[in-house]
Amino acid sequence: MTGTDVIIAGAGIIGLSTALELAAQGIQVTVLERKRAMSEASWAAAGMLAASDPENPPQLQPLSDLSISLYPEFLARIEHLSGLSVPFRTAGTLQAVQNDESRLLSEDIARRIPELNSAGWQFLWLDEHSLDPRDLCAALPKAARAAGVHILEDSSVIGVRPMSTGVEVTTLTASYTSTHFINCCGAWAGEIADRLNIEPRKGQMVVVSLPPNLRLDYVIRTPELYLVPRGDDRVVIGASVERAGFDKTVHEATIQTLLHKAAHLWPPIQKAQIVETWAGLRPGSPDGFPVLDACGGPNCWVATGHFRNGILLAPGSARILCELVLGKTPSIELSPFRYDRFAKVSVY
Repeated sequence: MTGTDVIIAGAGIIGLSTALELAAQGIQVTVLERKRAMSEASWAAAGMLAASDPENPPQLQPLSDLSISLYPEFLARIEHLSGLSVPFRTAGTLQAVQNDESRLLSEDIARRIPELNSAGWQFLWLDEHSLDPRDLCAALPKAARAAGVHILEDSSVIGVRPMSTGVEVTTLTASYTSTHFINCCGAWAGEIADRLNIEPRKGQMVVVSLPPNLRLDYVIRTPELYLVPRGDDRVVIGASVERAGFDKTVHEATIQTLLHKAAHLWPPIQKAQIVETWAGLRPGSPDGFPVLDACGGPNCWVATGHFRNGILLAPGSARILCELVLGKTPSIELSPFRYDRFAKVSVY
């Protein structure tokens, strides 16, 4: 049995961002990952930092604002520790809305994205960035290790037991002790905390390659579809939202529906070629908000349920969890993210 200050279950972007934040405070952190670091929802994400998306509920805004304010420092730390670049791929979004007085004029839309089909929509301009999560998948684990975080892959947590001296965490092959435990297992978080009401929300996506004579510089987003340029000839199109358990099968009919909707919104996409398809499992809570709270007994915490905003909310969630572990006052009001808002019993 080996000991550490904090054990985190889950090496996705929430778990590793939290580990990096804790390590910056001189805290010894071990991360236990059921498969490979950054191989699930983080790898499958689109990468939009959509803090100003009008579809976001107002309860999410303080956490979104906190996270966006931390992003420059967050990426600089990752790049410094890893030696890898995590650049922003876009710096603007055309957001479709039904009615808004601040909408763009048709000539402004045409100037930014020629041939955009605005029929039935009005569009807002959002000063918003996106990044390629695959860049984070390469850099964040390397940065965490460089900061002294111990990452153990193929180490599924099967038991968590609060003790008088801390917490005992068990995997199939070993037991570990720590002062604190944080459940960052994403869609799998409920497998550790039985009464944590988190379920996977499947999202199928497709990447296309534009021909040399086509260019898309900005994200296009409607309430049901997005096109996210990667800064080269690739465009990510997504995404379905499905209740399909832990099934990650990609269905041709779903991909074709996404392509059809994308081509209706921006007709030049018809000339693109499919280069990749995949499905990811977002962690969803009953009300769609994250869970950032104590959960499971003394010194046990949870950070999950980020749904479609895990990339956006990672730095802010990491700051909040670090503050909770250190006994500090959280940077924002956490009542919308309490564990017991939909759970009657908060025990493992």
